[in-house]
Amino acid sequence: MPRTSSRTDGYQNRTRRHAKREVALTGAALAAALTLSLPAGPATAAPHSPSVTGAARATGGSGASGGVATHPEAVTPAQQQAVLDYWTPERIAALTSPSAGKPPKSGPDGAPWTGSDTLSRTVGRLFFTDHGEDASCTATVVTSANRSTVVTAGHCMNSTDLLGEDNQWAANVMFVPGFRDGRAPYGKFVGRLGVVDATWLQNDAVDSLKFDAYDQAFVVLGTDTRGRRVQDAVGAAQRIGFDRPGDRKVYEFGYPRSASDPAREGLPEYTGARLAFCTGPTREYPGTSDFPEPRGQWGNACVMGGGSSGGPRIAAFDPATGLGTVVGDNSQSAFFTTAGSVCDDSDDPTCSRYLVGPQFTSAITGPLYEAAQHAD
Repeated sequence: MPRTSSRTDGYQNRTRRHAKREVALTGAALAAALTLSLPAGPATAAPHSPSVTGAARATGGSGASGGVATHPEAVTPAQQQAVLDYWTPERIAALTSPSAGKPPKSGPDGAPWTGSDTLSRTVGRLFFTDHGEDASCTATVVTSANRSTVVTAGHCMNSTDLLGEDNQWAANVMFVPGFRDGRAPYGKFVGRLGVVDATWLQNDAVDSLKFDAYDQAFVVLGTDTRGRRVQDAVGAAQRIGFDRPGDRKVYEFGYPRSASDPAREGLPEYTGARLAFCTGPTREYPGTSDFPEPRGQWGNACVMGGGSSGGPRIAAFDPATGLGTVVGDNSQSAFFTTAGSVCDDSDDPTCSRYLVGPQFTSAITGPLYEAAQHAD
């Protein structure tokens, strides 16, 4: 499960390369991976005591939900203000990779988003603290009864450490819709409730076949400093769809902090400062012989790296209106030959990188969405 949230700054092609899988990761490399740009302050989330509804059971593959697990984040006004105070401009800047000043290079596998402003308003950067380290993902405003719900990847809200152990919920969760060059044009919204499938809480960062279908999450947000709910502040929301066919043209969006293409590494849209996208036909990723994947891991050719996790995979997208249906989330990288065969060796120059993640289903995603959109 090479994750794309990028808990390190040294990401090139893959992230979340846990020592349980990458046995070549030395103690020195692990120490480097844990080095922080700024020391993280005290977590503001509630104690690790999630509420689980339904039968919490692990399933082998992408079958039934294990139950809905919810976790209070910053609930009181004081806790929410503490999160806003935590994310100083300096902390946010530390999560922006250096700009390389290279000539622009774009393609369907990665480009800056310069289209509809509506799309830009509904997708934003999700900041959080993971095991004491500041990090960022991407999240999307979706239509919801409480007008306060965003969807992202499961490992952006709950994850293990670099060894695949010590499962923890994220702290200091803050969503900034339309983030660009450090600015928050539509306000800042603090996470007050995390929602994942209970099966994801058992994730060991190794058994991809058992857990990767559950790498999805929702975050219920508090209001901004003007008392506005996020959907009202941005004036739009994306639809969400379950059980949609995966083999369709899609658009994937994210705030990557790196690119797998060296020619694009360091361009503004790959530093975390600006929104990027990929589009094209999709492929389903079955995993490798060593790490098979469950059914439903779809995505298209895409060079977006760490930070793009949780970004939406949008089908039936209209570039003119900036609206479509979120049918899945970005979760991990995959590599295919031009003929469509899986590459076991990602360093093979004949292989292309894809950005894939779970396709949303009524069995797994549906209960999470219902719990999130009806949360007070």
